[in-house]
Amino acid sequence: MRIRQLVFVAKERDELSRQICTLFDLNETYNDAGLISFGLENVLIPLDDTFIEIVTPVTENTTAERFLTKRKGDGGYMVIVDVADFEKEKERVSASGIDIVWEGNRKEEGIQARTIHLHPKQVGGAIVSLDIMHPKDAWLWAGTDWKKDINKVLVDRLSGVILQSEDPAKLCSKWEKALGVQKSSNELSIHLNESKISFVKEVDGRGEGVHAFIIKALEKEKILENAADMKALRDGEIYLGGVKILLE
Repeated sequence: MRIRQLVFVAKERDELSRQICTLFDLNETYNDAGLISFGLENVLIPLDDTFIEIVTPVTENTTAERFLTKRKGDGGYMVIVDVADFEKEKERVSASGIDIVWEGNRKEEGIQARTIHLHPKQVGGAIVSLDIMHPKDAWLWAGTDWKKDINKVLVDRLSGVILQSEDPAKLCSKWEKALGVQKSSNELSIHLNESKISFVKEVDGRGEGVHAFIIKALEKEKILENAADMKALRDGEIYLGGVKILLE
C-alpha cells in the first residue's frame, strides 16, 4: 500500500499545471475526458510512477466547487492509495463502518482499474481513494502512454502528505481506520510503502484539510531557485495551489 496520486483542486487548472511543470521540470501527460461526468476537467503530471492531478470544476454544484468555497481557494483534494489486494481492502472498509461513496471498474487497452472512494465526512481531511491496477505497473487514470512523459531531472516521486486539523490525533485515528494501518508509535504518522501520511495542528485559518504535499527531490537547490524566480517562496518554503510543498 502506497500513495500513488495526490490531487489538487484549483480554479485555474492550466495555470497551476504550468507552475508545477516549471518548478519541477515536469511534463503533462493526460486529460481524462471521462471526468466531465463529475463536472470536472483534469490534467495528470507524472513523477516517476506517481502522479500529481489537478481538477477544476466546470459545472455548478460539484463537490470540488464546494471544496473551493469551504477552504477559501485552491488546495489539496484527494489522496489516492495503490493497494495490493483490492477485494480484501473493500471488505475491510465495509466492515469498519466507513461508507463507500463511489466504486469504479474501468477497462481500456488491456488495463483494468478498480477504485473505491471513502465517505469524506467519515474520514476527514481529504477524499481517500483505494485503487488497484492490472497489470500492476499500469496507471489508467493517467492514460496508457504516460511513461514517455516522465522526467527525473529535479524530482523523483511523491513521498507523502500532511493533513491538518484542530484535533490531529482524532483525524489520524480516522485515517488509521480508513487504511487499516496503525500510526507510528512515536509520531502522528501512518507509514506506507515508500510514503507516509502525517497529521499536524491547523494554524492557518483554512480549517481541516491538506497542509502539505511531500516530494522526494533530486536537486533541491535548483527547485528552490525556480521557486524564487516564480515568487512561490514564503518564508523560505514553497507554496503552490494552496498547498505547502515540502522537499525531502
